[in-house]
Amino acid sequence: MSNKRNILIVLSGPSGVGKGTVAKMLVKRNPCIKLSVSCTTRSPREGEKDGIDYFFTDRNVFKEKINQGGFLEYSEHFENFYGTPKDFVLNKLKTDDVLLEIDVNGGLNVKKNYPQAVLIMLLPPSVEELHRRLTLRHTESEEKINLRMQRINYELGKKDFYDYLVVNDDLELTVSKIEDIINSEKSRIL
Repeated sequence: MSNKRNILIVLSGPSGVGKGTVAKMLVKRNPCIKLSVSCTTRSPREGEKDGIDYFFTDRNVFKEKINQGGFLEYSEHFENFYGTPKDFVLNKLKTDDVLLEIDVNGGLNVKKNYPQAVLIMLLPPSVEELHRRLTLRHTESEEKINLRMQRINYELGKKDFYDYLVVNDDLELTVSKIEDIINSEKSRIL
């Protein structure tokens, strides 16, 4: 008989593949899975709450935390830093599984800093379907969609570094497959 353990799950994949939807569904269906809260130097948007949506901080505090090794991963986008606070994740892992919804580079950095992390890449059924999904969101210009599409080959080129690949062609089935992966990983003998 094996002991179940709490695990760190990293969910990555190209923009528009459905990471956010899958993550929300996993958390809703599994109360023992908690979504990690990232740290950022950007200003809060209307309705966002510190400690719930993000941990909001300034650049100097963020850089100090980088120097102290306080992040499992971090990056800079559009002049703002974003990162996964190590202490927050490790404390949550004492009582729950933790789910990170982050980009491919972030996922690979988490694995370097926390080798026990389980990396799952969410894949589109096809590149054409991914383009269709991005277009249907009506959240970005065609130019931005094209930039996201150009990045797909890079992201998919990192799939061999991930522990599991799951095609998101049916939401219910996708979430069930990921739940099976999580249960299998939790049951591994340490």
